[in-house]
Amino acid sequence: MRRVEFYRHNLGPGDADGVARVLDSLFLTTGQATEEFEQRFAALLQAEHAVALTSCTAALHLALLGLGVRRGDEVITTPMTFVATANAILHASASPVFADVEPETGNLSPEQVERAITPRTKAIIAVHLYGQMCDMRALRAIADRHGLVLVEDAAHALEATRDGLRPGRLSDAACFSFYATKSVTSGEGGALVTDNSALALRVKKLRLHGIDADAANRYHQRYRHWDMEEYGWKYNMDNIHAALLLPQLERIEERWRRREEIARRYEAAFSGIEGVTFPRVLPGSRSGRHLFTIWVDAGERDDVLARLQDTGIGVAVNYRAVHLLRYYRQTYGYREGMFPVAEDIGNRTISLPLYPRLTDDEVAYVINGVRHGVGRPRRLPQA
Repeated sequence: MRRVEFYRHNLGPGDADGVARVLDSLFLTTGQATEEFEQRFAALLQAEHAVALTSCTAALHLALLGLGVRRGDEVITTPMTFVATANAILHASASPVFADVEPETGNLSPEQVERAITPRTKAIIAVHLYGQMCDMRALRAIADRHGLVLVEDAAHALEATRDGLRPGRLSDAACFSFYATKSVTSGEGGALVTDNSALALRVKKLRLHGIDADAANRYHQRYRHWDMEEYGWKYNMDNIHAALLLPQLERIEERWRRREEIARRYEAAFSGIEGVTFPRVLPGSRSGRHLFTIWVDAGERDDVLARLQDTGIGVAVNYRAVHLLRYYRQTYGYREGMFPVAEDIGNRTISLPLYPRLTDDEVAYVINGVRHGVGRPRRLPQA
């Protein structure tokens, strides 16, 4: 049976050269390679600062703490996301409050966000689902109107733009992932970008136990006693991971173009299949094309998943609505019907293979699998 993996990474032999140099050097932990990556990543995003971390979850957690979120505060976000977004709010000792999403994109609805604001609301986390950015202009206006912090979960959206803006331009901080399936990957890893110098400095301190000097500074300078100035975490990226990321920055656009080509083929093919819809990329937006998700009938979704897997096509579900996961139901009393658009998407969604190493034949195989796994082609109007 033919097999099309859900994901295959795009690392090549040359990507390990920098890692080999780090392994031959004195310093394996946070040091020169990490600093070089931070400088180049900040330049890529047109930001003043980037802080390299162990995950996007860590970036979200420290962004909230660095921006003043505390116990008793509420943070509004979307239920249509990976659970890490909501968990980061819990890590900051705050309470997650969900707002429903747009039916066309699955992204956080600004109107629903404004309705969810209470006197305890401190922050908004916007999640750029599948690679398409939220309406950051609308969310920034809401945040300013109510005196709120605005953070972006841009794990899917490194290459995205909307209205000519990249992630991080209208928020207080944007958070990125270098997890195994991301377009730039070190297996695990993340980063925070911001124009706020005080926030960047504080996050650098919080990522290393709250102490005032990292290992490289302690080693390369005349010894001085360090101090722990506040309670922190162990979230600092090391030189090994940074060295793996650095050469990939040069190929971001090339790899995005291939994913865009594949996504457009999917869109053209699936527009003619009865029972299949998919998120719409809005005018003025460029999707990062991290995931390609189709939406099928909720009652058929699990059967379609099984049929695709039976033909060797790797699939995933991105995502089930967070508020209906057991922990959130039991802890916060969430129930079905509270966020109907997100619930509908979560019950209908199937993610298909989308990565640069997919061949044209594999793309055609996936399209054919969906065509036979979901329903018959719709008769299109004659031109």
